[in-house]
Order: sequence, then C-alpha cells, then structure tokens
Amino acid sequence: MSALLLGVDGGNTKTVAVVVEPGGTVLGSGRAGCGDIHNAGSPEPALVEVVRAATAALDAAGATPADLGAAAFSLAGADWPEDFERLRRELMARLDLRDVPEIVNDAIGGLRCGSEELVGVSVVIGTYAAVAGRSADGTVFHLGFWPEKTGAFALGSLALAAVWRHMLGLGPETSLLPRALERWDCADAQELLYAFTRIDGLDEAERGRFADAVLDEAETGDGVAISIVETVAARMGDYARVCADRTGQLGAPFPLVLCGGVLRHRSALLRDVVRSRVPAGRPVYPDLDPVAGAVLIAADRLGARPDLGELRSQLSGAWGGRA
Repeated sequence: MSALLLGVDGGNTKTVAVVVEPGGTVLGSGRAGCGDIHNAGSPEPALVEVVRAATAALDAAGATPADLGAAAFSLAGADWPEDFERLRRELMARLDLRDVPEIVNDAIGGLRCGSEELVGVSVVIGTYAAVAGRSADGTVFHLGFWPEKTGAFALGSLALAAVWRHMLGLGPETSLLPRALERWDCADAQELLYAFTRIDGLDEAERGRFADAVLDEAETGDGVAISIVETVAARMGDYARVCADRTGQLGAPFPLVLCGGVLRHRSALLRDVVRSRVPAGRPVYPDLDPVAGAVLIAADRLGARPDLGELRSQLSGAWGGRA
C-alpha cells in the first residue's frame, strides 16, 4: 500500500480519523475523545487523543505511516501560530510521519466539505463554533477565539440563565423551564441551579447538550428561546461577514458553507439569521461528514480526487453522521 490518505477531524466532543484510498474507499477508522488543545485541560491530553484516533485508523486499515501519501488534520484548537507549530511538530513525531502534515482550523476543514476550490466562508456550529474565510489567492482569516460565546454551549448557557432569571423574578416565563427540569430530573429551577453549581455538580459541558431543546422551543414559538437563537446566530453571521471582509470576498457572491450538528436541526431559524447577516453568501449545506474535509485537503496535496459518493456513504455508515 502506498499514497494512502489520513484525514483527522478533532473536536471538543470527539476526534475521528480515517485512512482512505485516493479513490475514496475507506480502509480504516478510529475514534477518540477531545482533540482541542485549548479545551482538554492542557495540550498533552488533546494530542494523546488525536494520536489515538489516527493510530486506530491506521491499525484498522492494516497500514503504517510509511503507506501515507498525505495526512491532514482539521482541528478545533488550531488557532494561533504557535498552535500550528506545536501540532505539526508533535503529530509528525508521535505518528512517525514522513512528511509534514497539513494542519488547519476545523472551520477550514468544514469549508472544504462544501467548496471544491477551498474558497468562501464557513460557519461550523457544534459544541462551540468555528468561522473562517479563505480567498482564491489563499488568504485565510479566522480568530483564535471569537469575542463572544458561540455554538451549542452558548445556546444552552443562555437558556439556563433565562430559567434562573425567571426563578428570581427578573425574566419572563419560558417553556425552557419544564424542558430543563425534565432533562436533568429536577423538581424546580432552584434545584437545577444547585445541580449545576454545587461542588461535584453537573459538568459545564452539560449546558451545550441543552441546545436541541432551545431550538425545539424556538420552533414552537417560545419568545425567550427565539431571542436566544437569534442572538447566537447573529454573532455567527457577523463573524462570517468579518471573515469575508478580511479575505477580500465582500462585494461579490461567495460560498457560505454552513455545517455542524447544531445547524442540522429541523428549525430553520438559526440558519436563516446567519444568512441574513451575510447577504452576499450563497448558502451551501454539505452532506459530508466533517472528517471528509480533512481527507479532501490531504487528497488536494496529492492531486487526487476521491469519489464523493463513496466517501459520503462509507463515512455515514461508519459514524451515522456527526451530532
């Protein structure tokens, strides 16, 4: 075996790796935990998880690093220049890669899922969110950390704050309250607050797992939920417009790639608000698993063109899509 492709998508919830033939046949896959060097407590555990996923994929494929023609890592936490330097150095050494791998922010991996030319702006909304722009001349813009909370975590955090503001008589009634009490098996809002704030209470990550309920209640017309979704979506749309501006793409139509588990919710409100803030963006909703973006970036390095239908069906079968 030679000239195989290794693609790795590292997020806060999980890290997925696949080894793929240049034609698109998936030979092996691996899965591990949080691969974000900023959110795993320290870089070391995140690096361990990324390597674990990649090694599992190679083992499942019966391949070694010497069989790879190219490797690409689309990673949450690939934010600042020193992050890229660390990730290149550590992953090359720990995986014994012959060639320097492609390391991109996960928003760039998302962009490649919806843009063959790797041009446009992407908005990836999962546990958190990533937004990036890339122009035809290769100019890239994304920030290490956007100024405001984003993604599922922001939706859930704002929803719980609204529940507790109502408890204190400071905010309106909301159907988010019974949803939250049911989700965490609490009798009332105060017990819910205690569950989150006591020593050894619920993990902060639980907030992000309430995003689906926020989108559900917005869809049914709850005013508080609608306001929360509009707030978070407007942030994402504004950041997307900044990315388009900083990469010289404003003033003409460009692909606006919208992906991530949160954006796949049946409610159109989040998507519609994002789009309204980026009027020049032509929305693209890729149906590829995010790890495909990393695979395609690796393939681009070799000039290979994997069969997208093959890649789509095999990755969907392996992971059932990505929430």
